[in-house]
Amino acid sequence: MSELEIRKEIIEICLKMEKIGLNQGTSGNISHRYKDGLLITPSGIAYEELKPQDIAFVPFSDKKNFKGKYPPSSELDFHFDLLVAKPEINCVLHNHSTYATSIATCQKEIPPYHYMVAVAGGKKIPCTSYATFGTKELSNSIIKTLQGYSACLIANHGVVTVAKDLKKALWLAIEVENLARGYIHAKTIGEPVVLDDKEMDKILEKFKNYGLKKTK
Repeated sequence: MSELEIRKEIIEICLKMEKIGLNQGTSGNISHRYKDGLLITPSGIAYEELKPQDIAFVPFSDKKNFKGKYPPSSELDFHFDLLVAKPEINCVLHNHSTYATSIATCQKEIPPYHYMVAVAGGKKIPCTSYATFGTKELSNSIIKTLQGYSACLIANHGVVTVAKDLKKALWLAIEVENLARGYIHAKTIGEPVVLDDKEMDKILEKFKNYGLKKTK
């Protein structure tokens, strides 16, 4: 993809997140690897007002030396650090979806009450330890929690998903929110029965070929 195509897709995914309720206003942020750096949504600009030239470029050589009309997202640290630490991914998507964030405020994970938790790459949707937004401590906490996973809850904050492309990152974010909603509803009836490790091992094996196979 060209730089312009990536900038346009970032805005497209931002608008989709808002339309389906994963984010509201200026909450959340998106980044995409590009050449020797990353393209990231700017700080404090409403999605519907974004234009391709508003997306900031941050070189991996110096995160303070950004290029753009507006400064990059206040969560630049964890976007930057994840893309450096995980060369297998190209995109980081962060949102404040209602149900997943509700669980995150309890600093709890989503257990394997449903086999679909395997979409995140493991036997649960993990939750980070708490750290103030926009800090290196938060970045470190997210990187630690995402070891072996492609999605996690951020304590008292929201959700982050990582993927090779933005469509997959958005798909994961939607799945996490669906799982969170289902878990909260199930808890109103009783204590959900969780699948054991043996069953989750079988599911994870099946999930090696599950999900989005190809995106443009």
